[in-house]
Amino acid sequence: MCCFFLPQGVGNRSQSDIEQFVWSNHKPWIPRPLLSIHVRMGDKACEMKVVEFEEYMRLADRIRKRFPHLNNIWLSTEMQEVIDKSRSYPHWNFYYTNVTRQVGNTTMASYEASLGRKTSTNYPLVNFLMAVDADFFIGALGSTWCFLIDGMRNTGGKVMAGYLSVNKDRFW
Repeated sequence: MCCFFLPQGVGNRSQSDIEQFVWSNHKPWIPRPLLSIHVRMGDKACEMKVVEFEEYMRLADRIRKRFPHLNNIWLSTEMQEVIDKSRSYPHWNFYYTNVTRQVGNTTMASYEASLGRKTSTNYPLVNFLMAVDADFFIGALGSTWCFLIDGMRNTGGKVMAGYLSVNKDRFW
């Protein structure tokens, strides 16, 4: 058995308002319901058929027909053109990380190197966690990243939430 003791008087103090706020059990605000979409393009075309953003949005509209209160999309992508195209869908609220994205067919290795180690690690982690927590998910079969997201969603209790894929040419 292991024990530790707090210094005398530490447990007796009342917390200030700021301490209560900081140490309370707050979760980050996430708009609900939330659809996560991961759009993989660029150099992934050498491994699988890549699909344009419009196809992802066609599937998003299909989900919305069944769940009409769905208005929010967490959009993860490395491609600036996808972020630009999202502005063509004013009936959706898009959320995404504020990071420099790829333009053209830069390799993933070059793109990540241009971001630096900290950013190229942190922003995908945020995208991953948001996708895992989202109510719905659209990705691409053949994308290892989407495979990981789907696996974590299944282990996190979202096995019945489903996975819509924009391509049918690759199966695990």
